[in-house]
Amino acid sequence: LRRSAVSIPANIAEGFKKRSKPDKVRYLNIAEGSLEESRYYLILSKDLGYADTSNLLLEIDEVAKLLHSYSQAILS
Repeated sequence: LRRSAVSIPANIAEGFKKRSKPDKVRYLNIAEGSLEESRYYLILSKDLGYADTSNLLLEIDEVAKLLHSYSQAILS
């Protein structure tokens, strides 16, 4: 979970410095993949009874919307 969570902002930062729009969006897409991996780990943690991750899952939904909107804005 830590690895996938750290990967999200790292890929956003790496994509930020890319010059072409397709490169920027590719790194944002990689960040979205890491976000979904994090979502899976939170769901698994909840299913296994380790923690109530409901609030964190809501936050992931919000971040997913932001990443998607940012990607669409770059492509427009």
